[in-house]
Amino acid sequence: MMKTFKVWTYKEGDIPLVHEGPMKCIYSVEGLFIEEMERKGNPIAANHPDEAHAFFIPISLTNIRHYLFDIVDPSINYLERLQQILEGYIGVIAERYPYWNRSNGADHFYVSCHDWAPFASLGNPKLFENLIRVLCNANTSEGFIPIRDVSMTEINAPYSNIPSVSSGKSPYNRSILAFFAGGNHSYVRNKLFHYWGNKEDADIQVHTYLPKGENYTELLSQSKYCLCPSGYEVASSRATEAIYVGCIPVIIKDHYVLPYSDVLDWSQFSVQVPVDKIPDLKRILEDISFPKYLEMQKRIMEVQRHFMVNFPAKHTDVFHMILHSVWLRRLNVRLLNS
Repeated sequence: MMKTFKVWTYKEGDIPLVHEGPMKCIYSVEGLFIEEMERKGNPIAANHPDEAHAFFIPISLTNIRHYLFDIVDPSINYLERLQQILEGYIGVIAERYPYWNRSNGADHFYVSCHDWAPFASLGNPKLFENLIRVLCNANTSEGFIPIRDVSMTEINAPYSNIPSVSSGKSPYNRSILAFFAGGNHSYVRNKLFHYWGNKEDADIQVHTYLPKGENYTELLSQSKYCLCPSGYEVASSRATEAIYVGCIPVIIKDHYVLPYSDVLDWSQFSVQVPVDKIPDLKRILEDISFPKYLEMQKRIMEVQRHFMVNFPAKHTDVFHMILHSVWLRRLNVRLLNS
């Protein structure tokens, strides 16, 4: 892929709504990806659109939400406005270039981590039926189509922009069986807190707020398993945070398509627990033998590089995982139309 795949990034539009995205929050992968694609010297960037195999729409749905819809007015349909902005941008590039109309958008993609991102293309289903959507919120119950769309890692970037990665504690020296700290919202988390929240159980630690003096990252690194339940949406940075410190993610979500699952076998380095099995969480984890846990933890360290952020991007890191997923779908388009 690195030697052949070329992507053209459209130049139309002005910052901050286009060509710029968030860099220091749970939606940061949106801005980080735009930054990398527009970086001078990016070897995947096409010099001319005629050379491109795929076309990137560098619109930031998160920035649109932040800059245009910051004041809540109940009389305004914000999702409809968002849909109109995206449709308007497509109209501009379709009028100026032949590429969108040539493929009906099947070789075009946008990248967004905002919760509203799956709905941005629903205002005109016919126009966007072939568009590749790269989303953190990869929820099949909300229209995510795995054969066309790409599930992307949510990354909570710190103020330094580049999240730190470590091996965490030795797998032989992790004293906490399973850990979670976060807000008690959504059906899934309500159920998790109902059974396991703030209880005096040293094995399963589920907190809304950490005890004073405790460090979130340190507790992750001391845990064998890190719980990753859905929040308001299925997208969450929890799995990435777990992987960054060598903790086995426990995925507790319905209708979620795991990131990069075209090439990564998540069963080798994570545990998936159905929401209705939350009461059995401790038994499920304790039934995993220690040799099996060690094997999964070894796999975590092997796949860690696929979730890392680098500037400039490095082979096999998260940028290349996203582009590889787009590339696979672009190949499918070519084969289907041949």
